[in-house]
Amino acid sequence: MRKMNAVSGRTRKMFFGLSPLAIVFAAAAVPRAQAPHHGVVAPLSSVKLESDGQPGCLKFALENGDPNAGPSTFIGEAGPGCIIPAHYHTAEEQLIVVRGDVLTGMDGMSDQTLGPGGFAMMPGKAMHWFSCQSKSACLMFVTFDGKYDITWAKPQK
Repeated sequence: MRKMNAVSGRTRKMFFGLSPLAIVFAAAAVPRAQAPHHGVVAPLSSVKLESDGQPGCLKFALENGDPNAGPSTFIGEAGPGCIIPAHYHTAEEQLIVVRGDVLTGMDGMSDQTLGPGGFAMMPGKAMHWFSCQSKSACLMFVTFDGKYDITWAKPQK
């Protein structure tokens, strides 16, 4: 007499046929460990400040991030009397003054001079400007919360 099995051959084939697919879906659902994010440590003496010519009195260096793809942090140095004309960025910009006196302005707000430790936040697409009011160069950290771009205000005639 033949033993009766509760699972038919057809059911068994379907179960074992779908098992690899179930394993793949289960593996995809398991959270993956993210690649370790490496920290950044950079003494000021190692920073190579460069100008892109817009305006020539402003030099900067990328400290962290990828400005072509997302958030980024720059260190910038504006020479004495350097004027950064009115412009805006799509991303939000944050500025922290490290050294010098930086006159900052933004549409809808009074211009204000920020010394070391001074902070300004310019929302995306908010027209703003600044200038170095010190007898020596002004040093600032500038961060963007998204991809970097710049739109200069049209010169007034």
